[in-house]
Amino acid sequence: MNSSSTRLARRTITTSWSLIPRSTAVVGLGGPSTRSASSSSSSSSPPQSNKSPRTEKKLVDRLSTVIDAVNDRKLPPELRGQRNAVRSETDIINVVEQRIWHSMEEGQFENLPGKGKPLNLSTNPHADPAEDTLYRILSKNGCAPEWVQLNKEIRTQISEWRAMLKKAWAKTSNGDNSNWIQTSEPLKVQMREINSKVLRYNLIVPFGRQMCGLKWEKEMDRVNE
Repeated sequence: MNSSSTRLARRTITTSWSLIPRSTAVVGLGGPSTRSASSSSSSSSPPQSNKSPRTEKKLVDRLSTVIDAVNDRKLPPELRGQRNAVRSETDIINVVEQRIWHSMEEGQFENLPGKGKPLNLSTNPHADPAEDTLYRILSKNGCAPEWVQLNKEIRTQISEWRAMLKKAWAKTSNGDNSNWIQTSEPLKVQMREINSKVLRYNLIVPFGRQMCGLKWEKEMDRVNE
Protein backbone atom coordinates (compact mmCIF):
# COMPACT_ATOMS: atom_id res chain seq x y z
CA MET A 1 0.00 0.00 0.00
CA ASN A 2 1.53 3.29 -1.02
CA SER A 3 1.64 6.48 1.05
CA SER A 4 -1.36 8.13 -0.65
CA SER A 5 -3.66 5.18 0.08
CA THR A 6 -2.43 5.11 3.68
CA ARG A 7 -3.34 8.79 4.18
CA LEU A 8 -6.74 8.18 2.58
CA ALA A 9 -7.44 5.28 4.94
CA ARG A 10 -6.46 7.33 8.01
CA ARG A 11 -8.70 10.20 6.86
CA THR A 12 -11.64 7.83 6.36
CA ILE A 13 -11.21 6.30 9.81
CA THR A 14 -10.98 9.76 11.42
CA THR A 15 -14.11 10.98 9.64
CA SER A 16 -16.07 7.86 10.55
CA TRP A 17 -15.04 8.20 14.21
CA SER A 18 -16.22 11.82 14.36
CA LEU A 19 -19.65 10.85 12.98
CA ILE A 20 -20.26 8.20 15.67
CA PRO A 21 -22.31 9.48 18.69
CA ARG A 22 -20.35 9.94 21.88
CA SER A 23 -22.32 7.43 23.94
CA THR A 24 -22.18 4.86 21.15
CA ALA A 25 -18.46 5.32 20.83
CA VAL A 26 -17.97 4.67 24.53
CA VAL A 27 -20.08 1.50 24.44
CA GLY A 28 -18.44 0.33 21.25
CA LEU A 29 -15.05 0.59 22.88
CA GLY A 30 -16.19 -1.68 25.65
CA GLY A 31 -16.28 1.05 28.27
CA PRO A 32 -18.92 0.96 30.99
CA SER A 33 -22.27 2.49 30.13
CA THR A 34 -22.16 4.56 33.31
CA ARG A 35 -19.47 6.74 31.76
CA SER A 36 -21.94 8.68 29.62
CA ALA A 37 -24.33 9.01 32.57
CA SER A 38 -21.59 10.27 34.84
CA SER A 39 -20.42 12.75 32.22
CA SER A 40 -23.97 14.10 31.77
CA SER A 41 -24.54 14.37 35.51
CA SER A 42 -21.25 16.15 35.96
CA SER A 43 -22.13 18.62 33.21
CA SER A 44 -25.52 19.38 34.75
CA SER A 45 -24.13 19.99 38.26
CA PRO A 46 -23.05 23.58 39.00
CA PRO A 47 -19.34 24.27 38.75
CA GLN A 48 -17.62 24.36 42.08
CA SER A 49 -14.97 26.93 42.85
CA ASN A 50 -11.53 25.47 43.36
CA LYS A 51 -10.25 28.67 44.98
CA SER A 52 -9.03 28.34 48.51
CA PRO A 53 -10.22 30.78 51.23
CA ARG A 54 -6.80 32.37 51.19
CA THR A 55 -7.04 33.08 47.46
CA GLU A 56 -10.52 34.53 47.83
CA LYS A 57 -9.34 36.77 50.67
CA LYS A 58 -6.51 38.09 48.49
CA LEU A 59 -9.02 38.83 45.73
CA VAL A 60 -11.32 40.69 48.13
CA ASP A 61 -8.38 42.70 49.47
CA ARG A 62 -7.33 43.69 45.96
CA LEU A 63 -10.86 44.79 45.08
CA SER A 64 -11.11 46.79 48.30
CA THR A 65 -7.82 48.52 47.48
CA VAL A 66 -9.11 49.49 44.04
CA ILE A 67 -12.38 50.83 45.48
CA ASP A 68 -10.49 52.85 48.11
CA ALA A 69 -8.26 54.31 45.42
CA VAL A 70 -11.26 55.34 43.30
CA ASN A 71 -12.99 56.97 46.28
CA ASP A 72 -9.78 58.70 47.25
CA ARG A 73 -9.55 60.30 43.80
CA LYS A 74 -12.97 61.87 44.36
CA LEU A 75 -11.67 63.89 47.32
CA PRO A 76 -9.96 67.28 46.96
CA PRO A 77 -6.16 67.05 46.69
CA GLU A 78 -5.81 68.36 50.25
CA LEU A 79 -7.71 65.38 51.66
CA ARG A 80 -6.37 62.57 49.51
CA GLY A 81 -4.79 59.85 51.54
CA GLN A 82 -6.68 61.03 54.62
CA ARG A 83 -10.07 59.42 54.04
CA ASN A 84 -10.27 58.25 57.65
CA ALA A 85 -9.94 61.87 58.78
CA VAL A 86 -12.97 62.94 56.71
CA ARG A 87 -15.89 62.49 59.09
CA SER A 88 -18.60 64.48 57.28
CA GLU A 89 -19.33 66.66 54.28
CA THR A 90 -18.41 69.68 56.40
CA ASP A 91 -14.72 68.78 56.13
CA ILE A 92 -14.96 68.79 52.33
CA ILE A 93 -16.97 72.04 52.34
CA ASN A 94 -14.32 73.70 54.50
CA VAL A 95 -11.62 72.75 52.01
CA VAL A 96 -13.69 74.11 49.12
CA GLU A 97 -14.31 77.40 50.96
CA GLN A 98 -10.60 77.74 51.71
CA ARG A 99 -9.76 77.27 48.04
CA ILE A 100 -12.37 79.88 47.07
CA TRP A 101 -10.94 82.40 49.52
CA HIS A 102 -7.39 81.76 48.32
CA SER A 103 -8.52 82.27 44.74
CA MET A 104 -10.24 85.54 45.68
CA GLU A 105 -7.12 86.78 47.45
CA GLU A 106 -5.02 85.92 44.42
CA GLY A 107 -7.43 87.83 42.16
CA GLN A 108 -8.47 84.85 40.07
CA PHE A 109 -12.09 86.10 40.06
CA GLU A 110 -11.11 89.46 38.58
CA ASN A 111 -11.65 90.33 34.91
CA LEU A 112 -13.91 87.36 34.31
CA PRO A 113 -15.97 87.26 31.09
CA GLY A 114 -19.22 89.14 31.54
CA LYS A 115 -18.09 91.11 34.58
CA GLY A 116 -20.36 94.10 35.23
CA LYS A 117 -23.01 92.84 32.81
CA PRO A 118 -26.45 91.48 33.74
CA LEU A 119 -26.75 87.73 34.03
CA ASN A 120 -28.41 85.82 31.24
CA LEU A 121 -31.28 84.10 33.02
CA SER A 122 -33.13 82.99 29.89
CA THR A 123 -31.94 79.43 30.45
CA ASN A 124 -31.24 77.43 33.58
CA PRO A 125 -28.38 74.96 33.03
CA HIS A 126 -29.26 73.09 36.23
CA ALA A 127 -32.95 72.54 35.40
CA ASP A 128 -34.49 69.70 33.46
CA PRO A 129 -34.45 70.63 29.73
CA ALA A 130 -38.17 69.91 29.33
CA GLU A 131 -39.12 72.01 32.38
CA ASP A 132 -36.76 74.81 31.33
CA THR A 133 -38.39 74.97 27.89
CA LEU A 134 -41.86 75.01 29.46
CA TYR A 135 -40.95 77.83 31.85
CA ARG A 136 -39.42 79.82 29.00
CA ILE A 137 -42.63 79.52 26.98
CA LEU A 138 -44.72 80.61 29.96
CA SER A 139 -42.42 83.57 30.59
CA LYS A 140 -42.65 84.79 27.00
CA ASN A 141 -46.44 84.72 27.21
CA GLY A 142 -46.54 86.61 30.49
CA CYS A 143 -47.56 83.58 32.52
CA ALA A 144 -46.06 81.82 35.51
CA PRO A 145 -46.21 78.24 36.79
CA GLU A 146 -49.17 77.40 39.00
CA TRP A 147 -47.04 77.05 42.13
CA VAL A 148 -45.62 80.59 41.64
CA GLN A 149 -49.08 82.15 41.43
CA LEU A 150 -50.28 80.03 44.35
CA ASN A 151 -47.28 81.19 46.41
CA LYS A 152 -48.23 84.83 45.84
CA GLU A 153 -51.85 84.16 46.77
CA ILE A 154 -50.88 82.37 49.98
CA ARG A 155 -48.48 85.08 51.11
CA THR A 156 -51.03 87.81 50.40
CA GLN A 157 -53.76 85.97 52.30
CA ILE A 158 -51.45 85.27 55.25
CA SER A 159 -50.52 88.95 55.46
CA GLU A 160 -54.17 90.04 55.39
CA TRP A 161 -55.20 87.34 57.87
CA ARG A 162 -52.52 88.34 60.37
CA ALA A 163 -53.60 91.96 60.11
CA MET A 164 -57.22 90.99 60.90
CA LEU A 165 -56.09 88.79 63.79
CA LYS A 166 -54.02 91.60 65.25
CA LYS A 167 -56.91 94.04 64.90
CA ALA A 168 -59.38 91.63 66.54
CA TRP A 169 -57.01 90.88 69.42
CA ALA A 170 -56.39 94.59 70.00
CA LYS A 171 -60.05 95.00 70.90
CA THR A 172 -59.77 92.35 73.60
CA SER A 173 -56.77 94.11 75.12
CA ASN A 174 -59.02 97.12 75.68
CA GLY A 175 -61.29 95.01 77.89
CA ASP A 176 -63.86 93.99 75.29
CA ASN A 177 -63.78 90.17 75.49
CA SER A 178 -67.45 89.60 74.74
CA ASN A 179 -67.10 89.25 70.98
CA TRP A 180 -63.72 87.45 70.88
CA ILE A 181 -65.20 83.97 70.46
CA GLN A 182 -67.46 85.12 67.62
CA THR A 183 -64.59 87.03 65.99
CA SER A 184 -62.02 84.23 66.34
CA GLU A 185 -64.19 81.53 64.75
CA PRO A 186 -64.18 83.12 61.24
CA LEU A 187 -60.44 83.65 61.59
CA LYS A 188 -59.94 79.95 62.34
CA VAL A 189 -62.00 79.02 59.30
CA GLN A 190 -59.87 81.28 57.11
CA MET A 191 -56.72 79.78 58.63
CA ARG A 192 -57.87 76.27 57.65
CA GLU A 193 -58.54 77.48 54.10
CA ILE A 194 -55.05 78.96 53.91
CA ASN A 195 -53.53 75.71 55.21
CA SER A 196 -55.42 73.77 52.52
CA LYS A 197 -53.78 75.98 49.89
CA VAL A 198 -50.40 75.48 51.56
CA LEU A 199 -50.86 71.71 51.37
CA ARG A 200 -51.74 71.93 47.68
CA TYR A 201 -48.77 74.21 47.09
CA ASN A 202 -46.37 71.79 48.77
CA LEU A 203 -47.56 68.97 46.50
CA ILE A 204 -46.78 70.79 43.23
CA VAL A 205 -43.83 73.00 44.17
CA PRO A 206 -40.27 71.88 43.27
CA PHE A 207 -38.36 70.13 46.03
CA GLY A 208 -36.87 72.48 48.61
CA ARG A 209 -39.48 75.27 48.22
CA GLN A 210 -42.15 73.94 50.57
CA MET A 211 -43.66 76.21 53.21
CA CYS A 212 -45.24 75.63 56.61
CA GLY A 213 -48.89 76.22 57.36
CA LEU A 214 -50.38 78.40 60.07
CA LYS A 215 -50.89 77.28 63.68
CA TRP A 216 -53.32 79.10 65.90
CA GLU A 217 -51.21 78.86 69.06
CA LYS A 218 -48.08 80.20 67.36
CA GLU A 219 -49.99 83.03 65.73
CA MET A 220 -51.49 84.04 69.07
CA ASP A 221 -48.02 84.03 70.66
CA ARG A 222 -46.84 86.20 67.82
CA VAL A 223 -49.65 88.70 68.42
CA ASN A 224 -48.87 88.87 72.13
CA GLU A 225 -45.19 89.65 71.60
